[in-house]
Amino acid sequence: MDITQLIIQLVAGAIGGNAAGAVMKDKSLGTLGNTIAGVIGGGIGGQLLNAVMGGGAADAAAAAGGMDIGSIIQQVAGGGIGGAILMIIAGMVKNMNKG
Repeated sequence: MDITQLIIQLVAGAIGGNAAGAVMKDKSLGTLGNTIAGVIGGGIGGQLLNAVMGGGAADAAAAAGGMDIGSIIQQVAGGGIGGAILMIIAGMVKNMNKG
């Protein structure tokens, strides 16, 4: 894992969290909350997808001085999906405590 992959995951997570908040307004945590949940979920989701999909190839490509498009797509997908999922879970927990 190199820092570029982590940054891609975190940014994609923030975008995924805010996109999920925009679509599911009843679960939204506000812009800042969606972003924070998305960043955390993006990091976790990206790492999980890396482990499941075999991030060794992506790590080898990064160590060699570059990343291929497949690796970038994997980081964006894992981060974005992870960010959206964690934001939705956090929104559900917040709504459970309201009523």
